[in-house]
Amino acid sequence: MTVDVPSWAGEAAASLPYPLLFATVSGAHLYGFASVDSDLDLRAAHVLPPQEVVGLRTGPDTLQNSGVRDGVELDVVSHDLLKFARLLNSRNGYVLEQLLSPLVVLTSEVHAELISLATGMITSNHAHHYLGFAATQKRLYHKSGHLKPALYTLRVLLTGIHLMRTGELETDLGILGQRLAYVPELIAAKREAEHGPMSARAAAHLAADVPALRAELEEARDQSKLPGYAEASAVAALHDLVVRTRLAQSSTSMVSSSPASP
Repeated sequence: MTVDVPSWAGEAAASLPYPLLFATVSGAHLYGFASVDSDLDLRAAHVLPPQEVVGLRTGPDTLQNSGVRDGVELDVVSHDLLKFARLLNSRNGYVLEQLLSPLVVLTSEVHAELISLATGMITSNHAHHYLGFAATQKRLYHKSGHLKPALYTLRVLLTGIHLMRTGELETDLGILGQRLAYVPELIAAKREAEHGPMSARAAAHLAADVPALRAELEEARDQSKLPGYAEASAVAALHDLVVRTRLAQSSTSMVSSSPASP
């Protein structure tokens, strides 16, 4: 995956008012089809101090900041560790992808421990996330006719199929889409324009492939060797990590910078 992540991405994430446990790049950059004018989506987890958890005045479990830097639109979203852990335990594919993103701009020991637990949180129920996400993107595509939701539809279905069959997360459509000969052309077109239209030829391919991929994902879910929702093996360890981190949190020293992966 070759991605041009600005050198200041970590600094932008760290501008949030609580210490971050990690910050990674998500969105089109992670999915392999960022355009010349794509937003930079930074996703993170922060940790609230104990007094903002147990007192009358509680801190924000979600932080969001947006703006423009060096001509790049920024969207920064962070969840408090407890909320992040609950989302991870609810088989939420968004936070799983954020946690395992190879495009890391801030990291910590807690981040490394979360990554080590991720495999034990993956279940066959994650298929429901990808089926639902694909349905939403498909509706957006039919409404707008734009390339972006079409690519998102393909990406989430192929990610879900790969996850169900291998237990491994892959989000790069350039890798996942090698089985579809027209995908490189779509990615190239998307990189030139964020909201470009679909060609008639590509639209015809999509009309045939999306229902087939959806059926393939459902079959892969039904035949998957992944554990079910109640059988995730890392839930107890995740609970312990949240408790230990909350009790130990007293400064921002647990966070260290890491350059974005190439």
